[in-house]
Amino acid sequence: MRKLTSAAVLAGAALLATPALAQDNDDWTGFYVGGQLGYGFQSGGNNETILFDTNLDGTFGDTVNTAAPANAFSPGFCSEAANGPTPADGCDGDRDGFEGGVHAGFDFQAGEGFVIGAVVDYNRTRQRDSVSAFSTTPARYTMTRQLRDLFTMRLRAGVASGRTLFYGTGGLAYGKIRNSFTTSNGANSFTDNGNEGGWGYTFGGGVEHRLSSNFSIGLQYLYRSVDAGDYRVRAGPGTAGPTNPFLIVNPNGTDFARSRDNFNSHGVHLTGSFRF
Repeated sequence: MRKLTSAAVLAGAALLATPALAQDNDDWTGFYVGGQLGYGFQSGGNNETILFDTNLDGTFGDTVNTAAPANAFSPGFCSEAANGPTPADGCDGDRDGFEGGVHAGFDFQAGEGFVIGAVVDYNRTRQRDSVSAFSTTPARYTMTRQLRDLFTMRLRAGVASGRTLFYGTGGLAYGKIRNSFTTSNGANSFTDNGNEGGWGYTFGGGVEHRLSSNFSIGLQYLYRSVDAGDYRVRAGPGTAGPTNPFLIVNPNGTDFARSRDNFNSHGVHLTGSFRF
């Protein structure tokens, strides 16, 4: 009888302990670190152009005219990198590609299924975004941005169903951008003000599943928009004469700027996290 009673007590204790252990394994509260790998891409068809400041007063939107006078950029623009000095040469598409990095965060599970948390991450990417102008010379002028490093600091909130979490996320983003300029114009001189980087925002969502109490995998989408900075290029005199279109209004030259201030991109990532 004593043996049966002892066995019943042990069995009861085991039954009581089993749900508690399962609940602990399903609880999302805790710190985590991990990595992500995926693909970054941009939205096509942004209809971007190059803007001009002919009198160097800091206000862009002037028309660059020839001595005739006539619009020196009547051939137009393309929102990609020009293949040659005329629109007939065509333009290349912007470059997208694989990206990856690391992340760290903390989650807190409140009640049965509501989870809130914060996460920071870093992604190395090589996305490239160009815009070109064509002059009547003929000549091409191409301004290019390359997003190299991307950081985000986000809050996230979602609903957990056992070991699976569905969440939305949003917060701040910071991007480091490498700028460059190329042209087929060999008469004027061209100088720029270097590389830039800026703050912006990000938002998205995802799903994460715990394979064990301390490891999870997930699929995540993020939209990122960062300030690309005030990158400027000045077309100076070089070997050109005073009737050069860039020198007619101000002999010191004409400034170029892109019509869009932000670098916008999408990222889809597979994630893996170790949980503590």
